[in-house]
Amino acid sequence: MLLEAKDKLVMIGDSITDCGRARPVGEGLFDAIGKGYVGQVDALLTAAYPERGIRVVNVGTSGNTVLDLKARWQTDVLDQKPDWLSIMIGTNDVWRQFDTPLITESHVYPEEYAATLEELVVQTRPKLKGLVLMTPFYLEPNPNDAMRAQMDRYGAIVREIAAKHDALFVDTQAAFNRVMAHIYPATIAWDRVHPSQAGHAVLARAFLQAVGFDYTQGLS
Repeated sequence: MLLEAKDKLVMIGDSITDCGRARPVGEGLFDAIGKGYVGQVDALLTAAYPERGIRVVNVGTSGNTVLDLKARWQTDVLDQKPDWLSIMIGTNDVWRQFDTPLITESHVYPEEYAATLEELVVQTRPKLKGLVLMTPFYLEPNPNDAMRAQMDRYGAIVREIAAKHDALFVDTQAAFNRVMAHIYPATIAWDRVHPSQAGHAVLARAFLQAVGFDYTQGLS
């Protein structure tokens, strides 16, 4: 497993990452880390690798686009001094183009999304042991659906940036596609964006697979 003893993992994103985490920083008692995939990652790391003392911090914020991440990057990422950083952003960048199509100032189109995400990666990658870039996703099995197709374009941008800057890449859409082959999407997310606990488990599993998590660790 790639995360080492005493490593600090900061996970940033939008509402899918946020999941009710504490402010200003999501860590500590009483579900301060949030009730989504970040909490599941933290729980599994603690259960399987207690001797490593890996510290997980949630700085997801509901409603954020990549531009919002840029505005709070200093306080919520750089000042946290992570060893590992996970970024999952893009859902709102795409969604606003479809649920509020006339409010164009809230839209983040592919060119700006790519430039901003890469700017943040370039700024931060040299300071990290490891970086994980997770794609945004839309729980629609038809790849020709307009919003799903646009989300896939943003996912392709994430893939390109990960390859260019030595980051681990997590294709969350592919992980959900496997599940949607058997389960109707509204069962996993009522609005096809905000996952159930099962949906968050899909995300947690995809992340942990990328960092080499061993589910048999510590089992006799």
